[in-house]
Amino acid sequence: MLTKRVIPCLDVRKGRVTKGVKFKNNIDLGDPVEMAVAYSDGGADELVFYDITASAERRPIDIGMVESVAKAIRIPFAVGGGISSVADMERVILAGAEKISVNSLAVRNPQVIAEGAKAFGAQCVVLGMDPVKSDNPKCPSGYEITTRGFREFTGMDAVEWAKRAADLGAGEIVVNSVDADGTRAGFELTITRLIAEAVGVPVVASGGAGKPEHLVTVFREAGADAAIVAGMIHTGDCTIERIKREMSAAGVPTRMSW
Repeated sequence: MLTKRVIPCLDVRKGRVTKGVKFKNNIDLGDPVEMAVAYSDGGADELVFYDITASAERRPIDIGMVESVAKAIRIPFAVGGGISSVADMERVILAGAEKISVNSLAVRNPQVIAEGAKAFGAQCVVLGMDPVKSDNPKCPSGYEITTRGFREFTGMDAVEWAKRAADLGAGEIVVNSVDADGTRAGFELTITRLIAEAVGVPVVASGGAGKPEHLVTVFREAGADAAIVAGMIHTGDCTIERIKREMSAAGVPTRMSW
């Protein structure tokens, strides 16, 4: 049986890790390389870095940070934000990242998913999406895709977009609920489950993790293959070891390194 992955997320702005609630009121948390090493040593399965203002500011990702992280840790990591072309994807891969996450770019140009998968393999291309509950009639699932850090509503149905992205070659889909982001009240189970049931690639739950039970629930009840954690570990309220021990005690398969 495949183990369920625990993935710390580091949102980076101006070279520093930051965290907010529903993409707002961000506070500084520390150096991304130092935090990456701590989580790598602490039992994380993977890491993900988002340059959270790169797309909105229409600038490239910080390649220097990617290179520094790659030299410092021994676990896979993904990078997103500021990716505007397949050439940018290549630069990130050459800098040492195992995966590239595309979000706003993929909405503007879906074919970049297919191009990236052809160039680097589907396992390297991750679709990041920021769905929000919506009564837009164009969104029968009840969830609409937003882009540019929740600044733009697209009129695209979240489930249909996930299916299309998987068909184009995305090897993984990260479902970051805007409604749950930073609340630490639990993952948004409905949209995670809808997408997990609709696609044949791994689905990563993101947004809302506040305690280990939230991960157990999203794995058991929503079919997620991995879960992203941020605030609950950044603040020191919990550790990856504790999360995994509680997952294991609940019967959720996980990689233990202790």
